[in-house]
Order: sequence, then structure tokens, then C-alpha cells
Amino acid sequence: MSSETPTGASRHFVLAAGGTGGHLIPAFALASELDARGHHVALITDERGANIPGKPDFLTAHVLPAGRFGKNPLRWIGGVRAIMEGRNMALRLFDAFEPSAVVGFGGYPAFPALLASTKANIPSVVHEQNAVLGRVNRLLASRVDAIATSYPEVQRLKDKHADKVHLVGNPVRAEVLALRAQDFPEFTEEGLLRVLVTGGSQGASVLSEVVPDGLAMLPPALRQRLQVTQQCRAEDVDAVRERYNSHDIPAELGTYFEDMEERLADCHLFIGRAGASSIAELTAVGRPGILIPLPIATDDHQSANTREIVKAGGARMIRQHNFVPKELAKQIQALAQKPASLANAAHGAWNCGRPDAAKDLADLVESFGGVDMMDVIRVGDGEKRAQATNTAAEGATKDQSE
Repeated sequence: MSSETPTGASRHFVLAAGGTGGHLIPAFALASELDARGHHVALITDERGANIPGKPDFLTAHVLPAGRFGKNPLRWIGGVRAIMEGRNMALRLFDAFEPSAVVGFGGYPAFPALLASTKANIPSVVHEQNAVLGRVNRLLASRVDAIATSYPEVQRLKDKHADKVHLVGNPVRAEVLALRAQDFPEFTEEGLLRVLVTGGSQGASVLSEVVPDGLAMLPPALRQRLQVTQQCRAEDVDAVRERYNSHDIPAELGTYFEDMEERLADCHLFIGRAGASSIAELTAVGRPGILIPLPIATDDHQSANTREIVKAGGARMIRQHNFVPKELAKQIQALAQKPASLANAAHGAWNCGRPDAAKDLADLVESFGGVDMMDVIRVGDGEKRAQATNTAAEGATKDQSE
């Protein structure tokens, strides 16, 4: 944890994020870091985000309207009206809270808040969790003062915005980050192979259909050592349990595990989707994975998310149309046939981790609140970018003092 803010330097910051875990987990991590530094933090989100598990007790959530623009132009008028209503509500909040900066984490609820920050001349930062710049962040890229990224390469990010880009990583929960210093669980030729399977909020059914049969196709010497924990949809649990029982594979099934970080700590192999938070946690802890990107993800961003960890040897990626039991068994054998292979993959994943993501993002955000820029990792010409950021920070400080 970074050192506390000097006495009298406490400032106010507003975080804005859509109501899914992918947007809110890094927002909560940043909020905790800023709170530990003595700052005051507020959250703008939607109804889901205001009630999502894991929100820090100190973090007050404000629910604002957020319009969406679908394929039907007839709904755009209502979307614009909701966005403008949300912007006006955000302006009233800013007038009372007086934030030094506003930080957006993507999702439609972040859009009116960032529009309001522009209107009020408040410095703004957006954080992109995925390897493809999201729709809202693309719309805001020309307006904000800084773009924080989680990957060295981010698609849909225009070259003209390069001077705004700062590579910080994707912040993870403190409970998960604490596992980074622990060794990879011992895996021997006779020991258990503990497999953790999760599907996220979408697409878990395909894992429920394929994973039990894929594990059953492993060589007997490996199959008999399996110990599986799988998160399933409620409607899939009975069928999945029956499949595992028919294969004589011990498996613990559930729709939600409150101690997921402990299960991640114990597992030797992760099988699941390639969401930004999942990969951030795998790389923070150093756990190898077999990743199946969600095919309907916007701009195929989950496939892009796998690029770095796969290149480092920390994971295997299987497209969903190729995700069949035989292919899964083949990839598991490639990773787990020898203990050294699995340990090497774990090390490859660990090397992709960015454990200082929350601190680096907090440093970047603080730079727009009157504190000198700290050691934030930058992409490209560091000296040029530092000068641009310091200039923006000086302008922000001047605006706040007027």
C-alpha cells in the first residue's frame, strides 16, 4: 500500500462504472487505494452496481440514468434524454462534492458522468480493462485527460490519443493480490490435480456440457487424480453432477462460491472464460488456464484479452466452436502431463501480472488533483507523455483554484 497522503492534501474523487463485476472490481480496488491515502471517494453506477457484492462500506453509490443506443434508431431519443438527465444529475453531485478528478471504468453509467466532468472542466481519466477499447471509452477518448490501459496493446485505440495512454494493469481484489507471494501449489506425478471451472455470468452452460466429458477422456493415471470445483448455472447443476458421477470424477459444484480466492489459491488449472477480471486474477496469482472466449463479446474482446498470457505460455486458448471434449483433453494433457510443464505455465502467467495496478492508477488519478506525477508505467515516449500529463495536471490545479 502506498504511503498516506500528507496532512491537508485530502481530496475528493468520483468513480463511474457500469454495474458488472468487470467494471466495478477495478473501481472498488482504486477506491480502496484512494481511501487508504486519505481521500474521499464516491461512486456513480446503476442499480446493479449499487447492490453488487464487494462494494467497500465507505463507498457511497449514486445511481444515475444512463441511456443506451441499440440498433433501433427509434430508441435513440429516449437514450439521449436519459444521458442528459444523468449528466445534469452528475453536475449537481460535482457541485456539492467538488471532485479533483472523475474516473470512468466503462459501461453506459460512466458516460453521463464523464460528459458532466467535461462540462464542469473537471479532469477525467478512463480505465480500460480489456484489450479492445470499449464503446463508451471510445466515445470519450478525445475528451478525457488520460487513458489507463490493462494491456500493452489495445485495439480500437487511435494513434492520435497515444500521449494520453498509461499502462497500469487491471486492479484486482486485495484478497486475490495477497496470494501473489505464495508458491504455486505442489503438483507431483502422484498428487491431486485440482481444477477450477467458472463461466461467469454468461456462457457457463457450454462449460457444463464440455468439461466433464473432456476430463473423462484424460488418461486413467491423470483422470484418477482429478479434484474438480465448478461454478454452474442453477439450472445446470443436477445434470453436471450426474455427468461427473457417471465418470467417477469427484467434483464440488455450486452456483456461487464466497471463498473463490481460496479456491483459486489451491487450484493447479483454471478453465473458463477470458474476461478481463479473470485474466487479471490469474496473472496476479500465477495460475495457468485454458480460456474459452465468449464468442458474442463485443468486438471479440475476450479473444484479444488472451493474447498476452498465451504468448507467455501461461494459458491455452480454445475458440468456442472448437471447444469439444477431445480438444479440451488434449490441451489439459499438454499442460499437466508433466509437473514441470504446469509449473512453467504458472510462472508464465505470473510474469504477466501487474500487481501494482491499483497503486499506479491511483498515482495517475492523484496527478490531476495537485500531486506530482509518480512512477506510473507509460507506453511509448515516456518523457513526452510525462510532460503532457504534468501540463494537464497543472491546468487542472489552476481550474480548481479559480
